[in-house]
Amino acid sequence: MAWLRRGGLALGILCGVWIGHGSELSGKAPDAPEIRALWVTRASLTSQSSIASLVTTAHGEGFNTLLVQVRGRADAYYASDLEPRAADLARQPASFDPLAAVLAAAHANGIRVHAWVSLNLVSSAAELPASPDHLVYRHPEWIMVPRPIAQEIARLDPANPGYVGKIARWTRGEEGKIEGLYASPLLPDAAAYTERVVGDLARRYALDGIHLDYARYPNQQFDYSRFAIAEFRGEMRPRLAADVRRSLDQAEQADFFAYPDRFPADWREFRRARLTALVARIRLAVRAVRPDALVTSAVFPDAQEAFDERLQDWRGWLSGGLVDAVAPMAYTQESARFIEQIAAARDVAGGGRSIWAGIGSYRLTPAQTIENIFAARRLGAAGFVLFSYDSLTGPKPPAPDYLATVSRAAFTPSRPTTDSPR
Repeated sequence: MAWLRRGGLALGILCGVWIGHGSELSGKAPDAPEIRALWVTRASLTSQSSIASLVTTAHGEGFNTLLVQVRGRADAYYASDLEPRAADLARQPASFDPLAAVLAAAHANGIRVHAWVSLNLVSSAAELPASPDHLVYRHPEWIMVPRPIAQEIARLDPANPGYVGKIARWTRGEEGKIEGLYASPLLPDAAAYTERVVGDLARRYALDGIHLDYARYPNQQFDYSRFAIAEFRGEMRPRLAADVRRSLDQAEQADFFAYPDRFPADWREFRRARLTALVARIRLAVRAVRPDALVTSAVFPDAQEAFDERLQDWRGWLSGGLVDAVAPMAYTQESARFIEQIAAARDVAGGGRSIWAGIGSYRLTPAQTIENIFAARRLGAAGFVLFSYDSLTGPKPPAPDYLATVSRAAFTPSRPTTDSPR
């Protein structure tokens, strides 16, 4: 339907503003230094000493960008009035602010810092949050519901603990396929809340960027909550002929999925467009307070698979100027496949300047990571991101002195230079 068409103009109308695109929105300007980044999980943000070690290591080994996970599962590794302080910080004094500590140390060493935000993934299913102030307890109706249990869940009051409990139990049965509980971008209040969280984060800290993760659906089985279907129904009904509405009114009495199943293509596009609208709103919120900050996203490397299976239209996000760069998670262990994935992403993006090649170093030898870095350079990528700092420096790294080995081979003789932190 025309009201859900992809592309910059449609998204501009949706957001009330045209978001232009061009060289100024690229993840790397033509003369900018190569992005040499590390994904840093929240496990490395739990003490002042771990943060000091992080920055010392990154600086010493020549990395110029840190993507630090400060919203892990709808909790805060920073000062927030909107979400509960992370449970992993319980032993730290209330004055300890992990993000502020990273920013101070990193900027002093010429390293850029992007706040890595888990957008829709809000809770583990194996262990539900302890804080009663967590989103899953304050707004259980915002949690995405998978189709296989949607009718059963629809009979429950969201305030009933069994509502979230049933979703969590089903998700645990899908271990390895579904990462946890997701918040839905389909519900206006839920989307507004997520926008507010990210906007507040950007307002509080002198960030160089916001990095979105889990800006996607787990798969096409989501979101079939009764609240999500009601949103779709509300969008569709004014556009239907009277006889079609009457037919659907009768069908709904026996068929919970009457609307999604009657209009499957529109249902897919509705979900995809609502997610894209959330990304657009986040960009506006970030740029309103940090005009120079980049908005980037980790994405599935195959753009068509992301579009079809995860309802993640990163191709449209780039062409519409909603993100400055994407980091395709090309975590394959096969070098030829890595080259294929990054080359395809580059072609979709219309060039490599908005591609940060995501390298799954946690499952590679240093030699493989080095090979992938050189391949990304040959393909014209703006840079690369290694996943992850923690796995490469922790108790059981894939190889000793992993980052030092990579640095010596891939960064020397010329170590990276950076612009002054914003």
